[in-house]
Amino acid sequence: MNTVIIDYNAGNTQSVIFALQRLGVNPILSAEPEEIKHADKVIFPGVGEAKNTMKHLQSLHLDQLIPTLGQPILGICLGMQLLCKHSEEGDTPCLGIFDQVVKKFVPSKGEKVPHMGWNTIQDLKGPWFDPSLEHSFAYFVHSYYVPVSEHTVATTEYASSFSAAIQKDNFYAVQFHPEKSAEAGARVLERFLAL
Repeated sequence: MNTVIIDYNAGNTQSVIFALQRLGVNPILSAEPEEIKHADKVIFPGVGEAKNTMKHLQSLHLDQLIPTLGQPILGICLGMQLLCKHSEEGDTPCLGIFDQVVKKFVPSKGEKVPHMGWNTIQDLKGPWFDPSLEHSFAYFVHSYYVPVSEHTVATTEYASSFSAAIQKDNFYAVQFHPEKSAEAGARVLERFLAL
């Protein structure tokens, strides 16, 4: 299987590579449009800041390419947020695949921002998630979140309920880091690779 991780100056590509290698997949790290277009699976990871990251995507013309892809795409953390319409982080227009505005956490009970640590994921929907992962723990690090919507396929709670995962057509995305989420994260990656 030809799996490409989009190389756009994101901070967590090496840990994603290691997680895939543990599953027997040797991914290609690439920003080349032809390699990305012809991949069987594409992973769009991200740790960083929305505005600068979108500028980097634009400089590589990947902002135009990503919405046209037809194979399964997995957005991780910032990658998930950039698949949305707009982010409050830097008042940033994003890729617009999901018609959602990414919001900044407003702590209601003294919660710390960024949200960092292990939270359970629940309300799992669709063929992507193994139902036995309901209430499994996943690892989160983020200050912004995607609200619950018709595209939400998993939720978690921090300050309020928000989307732990979203899915629309061939676009799949998680706010947590499956590459750092132990066995549950490995199973999420496995199910994505099997789509």
